[in-house]
Amino acid sequence: MYLLELGGEDDVFAACEAASAATGVRRIAPGLAVADAVVPERVRGLAYTHRASRLLGRTDADVASARALLEAAALEREGSVAVRATDVHGSAGVSTTDAERTLGSVLVDRGFTVDLDDPDHVLRAVFAEGRLESGGALAADEATGDLVTPLEESDDPDSSGDGDGPADVTAVGDRSRGERVSVCALGWLEAESVRDFGDRAPTDKPFFQPGSMDPLLARAVANVAGAQPGRTVLDPMCGTGGVLVEAGLVGADVVGTDAQGKMVRGARENLRHFLERDDPSPTGVPRGSWHVGRGDATRLPLADDAADAVVFDAPYGRQSKIDTHRLEDLVSGALAQARRVASRAVVIADRSWAAEAGDAGWTLEAAFERRVHRSLTRYVLVLE
Repeated sequence: MYLLELGGEDDVFAACEAASAATGVRRIAPGLAVADAVVPERVRGLAYTHRASRLLGRTDADVASARALLEAAALEREGSVAVRATDVHGSAGVSTTDAERTLGSVLVDRGFTVDLDDPDHVLRAVFAEGRLESGGALAADEATGDLVTPLEESDDPDSSGDGDGPADVTAVGDRSRGERVSVCALGWLEAESVRDFGDRAPTDKPFFQPGSMDPLLARAVANVAGAQPGRTVLDPMCGTGGVLVEAGLVGADVVGTDAQGKMVRGARENLRHFLERDDPSPTGVPRGSWHVGRGDATRLPLADDAADAVVFDAPYGRQSKIDTHRLEDLVSGALAQARRVASRAVVIADRSWAAEAGDAGWTLEAAFERRVHRSLTRYVLVLE
């Protein structure tokens, strides 16, 4: 089993993304999840998971319990070690310095040498306390198709996430909602995500337009869509190409269309800059190929089943100028075309398009609400 250290912004959404690099993902505490198996090279490309470690065990979130756990654990490794401790959001009130010193002494007593600069193995000790909340997860009301929060579906705040309720929509909960937990998890570090997103801030790209998606969210939705080597990801409203760049950096072949010639030219410039390079990809996999052309998202010039997944950031009604379609017709048409060319889609928008997705033949796998600032909330719909 593996320990996943989540990014801390929205654990439910982070766990959904982590499922693209792991199996059997289940949250166990704020900022923490476990998984049955991981693909280390995929973990490197995650946006909202920082680390994956082979789990030694878990106990209460205090140093004495962590020490007892480590003293009793089977340590089938040799060589030098370093201990790295984290108190998630300071929630457990643990001195990480004391934790590292105490656990390091246990390892020395068990025959290891300590090397803080270049160890053979790193032991992660992660402490967290708090309540397991549903975060930004939403569910579709069966009668109306509208998105509602899980607690709007159930009057019982302690209803179980065992597969019968909204927690099953996100496929990540393993504790009752609202339950307070205290966890220390120990594990040998296996993989870390590459934190280079600041190098691709929208304003630092060769082509920039206001409203461009930040690379963290773009990488996350690309991963949720299934971007990886051997798969093709389509963005039919590609704008500046942010989602395509992130999907290409984790190895997917990417295809983009946009109705505006200016955006097509700009997306090509960005993709050329980030995907046509001689240096190794930060994620450790070859960069995907790319193709961008001008096109109408409601009449895609692509064959049926031409892509493995579609991702698009729908125009925001208050901000976007749409010359040829009403917004509702554009999104409905794009959803119908996406259903024709792929079997999976992720839609980002400033409102729920769940009902329109259902009309186009999609089934809602998961939905999330992510507040950007006071006047903008983004909805993320995962469709099958």
